[in-house]
Amino acid sequence: MRNNRLLYLVEVAIFAAMAFVFDLLGNIMSFSLWAQGGSVSIAMVPIFLMALRWGVKGGVVTGLLLGLLQIVSGTAYILTPVQGILDYIIAFSAVGLSGLLFSLIQKKDNKGITNALYVAFGILLGSALRFLAHFIAGIVFFGAGAADGQSVIWFSLLYNLSYLLPSVLVSGGVILLLFSSAPRLLLKKPAH
Repeated sequence: MRNNRLLYLVEVAIFAAMAFVFDLLGNIMSFSLWAQGGSVSIAMVPIFLMALRWGVKGGVVTGLLLGLLQIVSGTAYILTPVQGILDYIIAFSAVGLSGLLFSLIQKKDNKGITNALYVAFGILLGSALRFLAHFIAGIVFFGAGAADGQSVIWFSLLYNLSYLLPSVLVSGGVILLLFSSAPRLLLKKPAH
């Protein structure tokens, strides 16, 4: 029991650090294409892995740590404290809610394709919740960036989809590739 808790804590720390490094690389490689924050990155991959390996708690704690690391390091784009909490703390913690499917993925009698569908649905769920947090922040705090006559809702929708959709597709692809080639990374089933 104690070793399991230690393993959990070590994995949370390592995966949060990996997510932060992936986010930094995404920011560097995106060449500041998004003036009000955002980048195409695989920073969600470690959060998804923790959520799918340890459940909601593992995913949410890893996402929370990523958001805090972004804020503390000064890489976060923050206008107000509420916007910072919404765009960094809530958004990345929400990615960890992909772990809601943890118990379904960990069932012993699942076939590979069934688990792949559960994993894909978990990725979509966590990504959609992250998008919702950024979308709301975009409407409330970044509406001034909309072109004259453009709806603030459309502005936030298009702006956030422009970087999140590619991030979700790449991150989801990486997770599904890992799952198909090394399912033991996600599954905590006992070996037979």
